[in-house]
Amino acid sequence: MLIKPSQDKLVLPSEITPREVYEERRRFIARMAATAAVGSGIWEMANREAFAQAAGPKLAATRNAALSTEEKLTSFKDASSYNNYYEFGLDKGDPAENAHTLRTRPWTVTIEGEVKKPVTLDIDRIIKLAPLEERIYRLRCVEGWSMVIPWVGYSLSNLLKQVEPTANAKYVEFITLADNKQMPGLRSPVLDWPYVEGLRMDEAMHPLTLLTVGMYGQVLPNQNGAPVRLVVPWKYGFKSAKSIVKIRLVSRQPKTAWNDSAPNEYGFYSNVNPLVDHPRWSQASERRIGEDGFFQKKRKTLMFNGYDQVASLYSGMDLKKFF
Repeated sequence: MLIKPSQDKLVLPSEITPREVYEERRRFIARMAATAAVGSGIWEMANREAFAQAAGPKLAATRNAALSTEEKLTSFKDASSYNNYYEFGLDKGDPAENAHTLRTRPWTVTIEGEVKKPVTLDIDRIIKLAPLEERIYRLRCVEGWSMVIPWVGYSLSNLLKQVEPTANAKYVEFITLADNKQMPGLRSPVLDWPYVEGLRMDEAMHPLTLLTVGMYGQVLPNQNGAPVRLVVPWKYGFKSAKSIVKIRLVSRQPKTAWNDSAPNEYGFYSNVNPLVDHPRWSQASERRIGEDGFFQKKRKTLMFNGYDQVASLYSGMDLKKFF
């Protein structure tokens, strides 16, 4: 059993190795390896083979231009190598290094709780449940960085309608895989496992909320939440649960991983809001991954990450109180 430490001992996102330090360390290691392989081409060949293996099976999807941004895409290399996925390690590069241990087949997702038709679906049935769409979404991390990624999936509402929610269904809880044999990061007490997230019912049913099975035209890489995850583009990235194994419709607001561990820092709603600072840093600006030049200006953070169509969901709410 994992013992949850006091909050002053938690390893929070702000304490994870910064991208610049991490990449400089990697560049140093790469230079050493390259020097050792001078004249042989071994290091360069290994790198090419590693990137070739990163390409997964293709997924046929139709671009949904109405729900997509036209901003420049983050490179696949950056999006698949700079990740928060604590089940595979706390450093940004750990998921890409360690997630090869994740077995994504066979895989099932159970939908239960306040529904008339509870069901367990395997991943192939989930993929075929509705026409796949490619949507280019901005994703903003609470740590202050962002990406633009072409996700593949369909609105979560397509799945939830299949199980016929009851009138008591007010929230949707997402429970992710927690397997010590596959996930070395579970040895860390940074969070209570499994990782759990949740949405209000109207948030879950909003067309933007994407049940996601791929990115960049292929199945999800393990480090990005394979084989099925959530993408909620107007909320901070940690709300988009990865490697989902159970979805529960419930009558009361569920306890969620980061809100439970550090409620003064991570609210249940976690909407991108530049007017609500994290207790230890500002949320008014962000750094777009791939725009890392020394003189590159940070971007201004947009309310709801720029997805103004969700503003009506929070009409009359104090978004500083319900952060």
